[in-house]
Amino acid sequence: MALSRVCWARSAVWGSAVTPGHFVTRRLQLGRSGLAWGAPRLFDLPCRSSKLHLSPKADVKNLMSYVVTKTKAINGKYHRFLGRHFPRFYVLYTIFMKGIISIPPFANYLVFLLMYLFPRQLLIRHFWTPKQQTDFLDIYHAFRKQSHPEIISYLEKVIPLISDAGLRWHLTDLCTKIQRGTHPAIHDILALRECFSNHPLGMNQLQALHVKALSRAMLLTSYLPPPLLRHRLKTHTAVIHQLDKALAKLGIGQLTTQEVKSACYLRGLNSTHIGEDRCRTWLGEWLQISCSLKEAELSLLLHNVVLLSTNYLGTRR
Repeated sequence: MALSRVCWARSAVWGSAVTPGHFVTRRLQLGRSGLAWGAPRLFDLPCRSSKLHLSPKADVKNLMSYVVTKTKAINGKYHRFLGRHFPRFYVLYTIFMKGIISIPPFANYLVFLLMYLFPRQLLIRHFWTPKQQTDFLDIYHAFRKQSHPEIISYLEKVIPLISDAGLRWHLTDLCTKIQRGTHPAIHDILALRECFSNHPLGMNQLQALHVKALSRAMLLTSYLPPPLLRHRLKTHTAVIHQLDKALAKLGIGQLTTQEVKSACYLRGLNSTHIGEDRCRTWLGEWLQISCSLKEAELSLLLHNVVLLSTNYLGTRR
């Protein structure tokens, strides 16, 4: 019994020899953590306050954040003002803002200046003044009129390639009338239907330069490869042909004055300086020719932009 007590005492002594090491280590760790978690030391305070109050980067960041916030608020009020008071103009303004013009910084403020300086290029027709509409439509028509003599010359060049003698005579006579300033009759144009349905004046047989000139006459870009130009002309002419059929069923009398003038201008006539009655007469001639043509003869309808409009009521200038 005494021996067991002695052994227990020894083991307690040896255990205490090991345990205190672990206990001391733990106390040190707690002491260190207490130093880290406790109140800040006095010599640390100046360092921390200098970081909070003397950093130039923090001041610049705060200033930039303030400026950005105020700018966004002002820009939001500006957009709400435009949308509330000028809704139509705001739609156009938004389109420009989403385009290339607003990519550089602050370029959106140039939109108004550019619209004022270049209204024909940047504004849609809805925003043109009556005087601007007349002037700008005259400018566009002058562009397409420049290609008319070139197209007539291409027609003259292909006359020897036409196998039928009667068609050769009709086309020669038609070109001569136009060059002398005479407005051709409907039967003069319809007599050439066969000539424009296959070689050399069919839509797929036209030469590249001829196709480019026709594109300019339709106010389409001519700076594309000939196959693409030919495809665009086919599509454009087919759409006009379908519109003509629908318009013939509706009746020209159902159209307003502005609708008649717009329809004539789309088909090659400069209707800005022609009276309403004359425009209705010309549109009736166009529809009579268009509705008489088949899909394979649409090349004649395309050339009709030049043939029927060049000398109407002295419009040749």
